Amino acid sequence: MTQARKTLADQVRQGDRRALAKAITLAESTRDDHRQQTAELLETLIPDAGNSIRIGISGAPGVGKSTFIEVLGSHLIKLGHSVAVLAVDPSSAVTGGSILGDKTRMETLAFAEKAFVRPSPAGSTLGGVARRTRESMLLCEAAGFDIILVETVGVGQSETTVADMTDMFLLLLLPAGGDELQGIKRGIMELADLILVNKADGDQVALAARTMGDYRSAVQFLASRFDDWQTPVMSCSSINDEGIVEVWGQVDAFKKILSETGQLQQRRAEQAKAWMWSEMTESLVADLKADERIRSLVPDIESAVLAGELPATVAAQRVLNLYKDR
Repeated sequence: MTQARKTLADQVRQGDRRALAKAITLAESTRDDHRQQTAELLETLIPDAGNSIRIGISGAPGVGKSTFIEVLGSHLIKLGHSVAVLAVDPSSAVTGGSILGDKTRMETLAFAEKAFVRPSPAGSTLGGVARRTRESMLLCEAAGFDIILVETVGVGQSETTVADMTDMFLLLLLPAGGDELQGIKRGIMELADLILVNKADGDQVALAARTMGDYRSAVQFLASRFDDWQTPVMSCSSINDEGIVEVWGQVDAFKKILSETGQLQQRRAEQAKAWMWSEMTESLVADLKADERIRSLVPDIESAVLAGELPATVAAQRVLNLYKDR
């Protein structure tokens, strides 16, 4: 490791937020030299990581994720915790750009001494998270943050990837009546470890209570992800700061139960293994695309597919065979 990388690692360990931001930017880079530098940095810092509770927070746009995180984070700081927020912002399908406006929606938390808010673009990554969210979590842990909150893009049913990289998955819902429950798919509900009906305030209090009752009934028919944990359904109001203490009480109970049974450690190990295979897949695809011989032959194969002369499966197999026969 170069002296510059060693210095950056030391600064991250000391909790330097500017150095942490620089390290995350390095991790998000697609340049080959930056990827190598990131690998060295993570290998150096991994002994300092893993000492946090990682919480994924998802919900449809408008459910109040940012406000909820702002209030929850402020509460946790008062309890003596240090909080890192990794907020994933949707990227334009046309320009590829992102607004990255989460810091403006978390004004108190963004400037708190024991908090770190990092918005990142989702890019082409599916599942509501950014491509390098896992690396960012490790870097935040190495910097001493003991609570990592991952706010997903907020596009709905597809946002299940975050559940595979965090310890606990919180699903925020809006008060809804009538047949709204019928529109909720099993997938994302089955992954939720805590379901929160947000915006339970004003003239929506009664509606929130009814929605909470509907979801409690529905959850009984869903299998929990963990043997010793049944998904609670609660209501809260981020605007009025109501129910936040109780929400954290459930998170605390979740962490205690899964730590005592060893399920939390086992989950982390399985996630690390899945991460390894994911990285290998991405690296192999990148290597394939960068191969000069493949690049010279692909245009003809693509043209045949576009013209309907060659099935996509056959075309893919030919490219792979060329790659294996290099």
